[in-house]
Amino acid sequence: MTESRPNNPASDQSGLLLEAFDAQLFRETSETALAKLEKHLSDQSIRGLELTDPAKLSEAAKALMTTERERVAAFDEEKLAGIIDLYIRTGIQVHSPGYMGRQFSGVVPLAGVIDFVSSVVNQPASFYEAAQLPNAVERIMADELNRFIGWDPARFTMVTTSGGSLANLTALLAARNQKLPGYWSEGGSSLRGQPRPAIAVGADVHYSVARAAGVMGIGEAQLVRLPLNSRGQICVADARPALEAAERQNLKVFCLVASAGSTSVGAFDPIDELAVLAREKDLWLHVDGAHGASLLVSDTLRAKLRGIDKADSLTWDAHKMMFVPAPCTMLFYRDKEASLTAFRQKASYVFDEEPDIYTAYDSGGKNFECTKRPMIMTLWSLWAMYGPALFAEKIEYLCQLTEEAHAIVRAEPDFETLHRPEANILCFRYHPAGVRKEEVHRLQIAIRNSVKLRGNFFISKVNVDGVAALRVVMMNHQITGEHFRMLISEIRRTGQDLLSSEAATETA
Repeated sequence: MTESRPNNPASDQSGLLLEAFDAQLFRETSETALAKLEKHLSDQSIRGLELTDPAKLSEAAKALMTTERERVAAFDEEKLAGIIDLYIRTGIQVHSPGYMGRQFSGVVPLAGVIDFVSSVVNQPASFYEAAQLPNAVERIMADELNRFIGWDPARFTMVTTSGGSLANLTALLAARNQKLPGYWSEGGSSLRGQPRPAIAVGADVHYSVARAAGVMGIGEAQLVRLPLNSRGQICVADARPALEAAERQNLKVFCLVASAGSTSVGAFDPIDELAVLAREKDLWLHVDGAHGASLLVSDTLRAKLRGIDKADSLTWDAHKMMFVPAPCTMLFYRDKEASLTAFRQKASYVFDEEPDIYTAYDSGGKNFECTKRPMIMTLWSLWAMYGPALFAEKIEYLCQLTEEAHAIVRAEPDFETLHRPEANILCFRYHPAGVRKEEVHRLQIAIRNSVKLRGNFFISKVNVDGVAALRVVMMNHQITGEHFRMLISEIRRTGQDLLSSEAATETA
C-alpha cells in the first residue's frame, strides 16, 4: 500500500520558483515568441502606426497581469502569447513599407537573435572579466571601422555607449577637460576671472548637444550657434566671424560640433573646412555622426564625410543606419589618451590598481555607464557573418530611393521640395495653389497627424525655417518608389479633405 504524501505548500512554491528558471520552459516560451516574430517579419503589408488610447492600452496590459501577490504564480502560456501580441501590435511597424518616419530601423533578424542571446547570458560589458568576448570584439570592430575613418591605428580608440546623446556628452566632457583642465575637479570656480566656456554648434544642432551644455554646467546660453547655408550646413565663411564675435563677448569656445547627417534635413557639414578652422582657433572638433557616419562603409558615399580623419572625436549610432537593435553607439577618439580625460574617478570595487592584459580591455574608465549592455555583439556578429557589403548595399539603396522620392515630389505641382537630400532624409510640403503662406505651417501638421491616425503610413515632421514640413526617413530596403507614390497620393487626398472641411466650416 502506497503512503499518501501530505500537501507541502513550501514545496509547491519552490517548484514554481524553479519553473520560472527552467531550461525546458525557456525553450517552449522562446518557440512561442519565435513563431509570432516570424509571422510579424513575414507580413509585408503597408501599415503605419495604430495609435491606441493610453487608458485602453493600460487596461489591456493590466488584464494580462496575474492577480497573485502572495505566491509565485503558475506559468500561463495564453498570457505570454497575449503579452507578445500586444507588444508587437502597438509598436511602430518598422519592417513595413509604410514606415518612413524615424531614424531607427527594422533590424537584420540575426542581430535580434544575438541580442536575445545577450539578454539571457547577461554579460555587462564595461569590464573584461564580466564580458570577455564583447570587450575583445569591441577592439576588433574599432579597427575594422577605423579603416574608413583613417586615424593612426596605434593612437585612436573607441568605446561603446548607450545612445548618441550620451556619446555626445562624453565627447564634450573630454573636450572640456582637455581644454579647461581644472574644470573637472574645481568646477566653474577654476575659471574665476577668465572668459566663460562655450561650445560652437550649427544652428540646428541635435538637442542632445544643448542638453549636454546644461548638464556640464556650461549653460545653453553659451552655445555659439553658427549660421547655416541654403543646404542646412554650417557656413564656414560665416563661422569665423561668429567665433570672433563670441571672443569679444568674453566667451572661450573650446569645442566645435559638426553634424554628419543632421536630424532635421540630413545635412553634412563641411568637416574638412571646419577642421582647418578648428585648428586655427585651437578647438576640439567633435563630429556628431550618429545618423550619417554609417555612410563611411560605402565607397560611393564616403566622400560625404571628407575630412573625418582630422576630427578629434566621432559619434556613430549603429542602431540607425547599421540596422541593429538600439542602443548601439560607438564613440571614436583620434587620441586614446584624450579619451581618458572624460571621467577621472578612483573606485577600488571596479578599477584595478594593478593593470594586466585583461584590464587593458576594460572600458569602464572611458564611458559613463558602470553596467552597460554588450551592444557591440549585434554589430560584430553581422559583420562577422556577412561582411561590410551587407551595410553598404542597403545604405546605398536607401540613399538612391530618397533621390528618387525627391524627383517624384519635384514633379508634383502641388508639392514643394525644400532641399536636395544628401542621404536618406527628405523634407517637403504639400502646398497647392490658393493656400496662403501663413496657413502652410498648420496644414502640414494637420496632414501629418491625419496620415498617422489613418494607419497606412508613418511619417514625421520638422520645422524648416520656422515652417512645418513633412519628413520621411528611408530606413527599409523593401520600400520602393511606388510605395512613396502611394504616400504622396495619401498626403494629397488628406490635404484636400482638410482644406475642403475648413472651407465648408468657413461658409457655414
